[in-house]
Amino acid sequence: MAVPTDNGAWIRRFHPAPDAPTRLVCFAHAGGSASYFYPVSQALSPSLDVLAVQYPGRQDRRAEPAFEDVPRLVDVLVDEVAVWADRPLALFGHSLGATVAFEVARRLQARGTEVSALFASGRRAPSRHRPAWVHEGDDDALISEMLKLEGTDAQMLTDPELVRMILPALRADYRAAETYRYQPGPPLTCPVYALTGDADPQVDVPDAESWREHTTGPFALHVFSGGHFYLNRHAPQVLALIRRHAADGVVAGHARA
Repeated sequence: MAVPTDNGAWIRRFHPAPDAPTRLVCFAHAGGSASYFYPVSQALSPSLDVLAVQYPGRQDRRAEPAFEDVPRLVDVLVDEVAVWADRPLALFGHSLGATVAFEVARRLQARGTEVSALFASGRRAPSRHRPAWVHEGDDDALISEMLKLEGTDAQMLTDPELVRMILPALRADYRAAETYRYQPGPPLTCPVYALTGDADPQVDVPDAESWREHTTGPFALHVFSGGHFYLNRHAPQVLALIRRHAADGVVAGHARA
């Protein structure tokens, strides 16, 4: 299998680790971009070859229309990820990114490409639907939601030009997240590791625990103190967890961090 030697439009490879035994593909949250995972790549290389997905509609792809539904995004993205499967692929997604990573894993498995592990962060299990209509609100409602989740520097949202640039992609991402509906199918066979904050307003612990239902492989739930972006506060622990599980794929039981 020929592996790309450059980043292309969809994949950012900030710290190439060609000798790493496993690749980790990272999928960002609503409004997020590949650069969110630059510190992850820096910390995990060279033990893991970290790839970060760059969705359309942001940063250097700002001129491209953002995807507004998960299935259409995955239709394109699965081919972009599959070309990197010359070695084991682990997938990490946060919030919307967890749903996208899950659907990519399903598609890869259906093609006969097994994912070595799925890390689902800050997102309820696909089967745990909760109605939400943030994407239908006005700009102030979107900004309020961003502030509530504490994922964006509040000072950034006082810059009208910056807000104008980020809101279209953010709204599209929220539409994709809120209109997603799980379609039943074969469960994953890879290990699934669910990560969540104990004060996340979007995900309670039972929501995260329900990721167990989506794999026949090993499962573990890791609960951290904090809200939706708990991982910003607990980066060293999250990175250690990824490094450990991506490397050995072995876990048992329920862990609390």
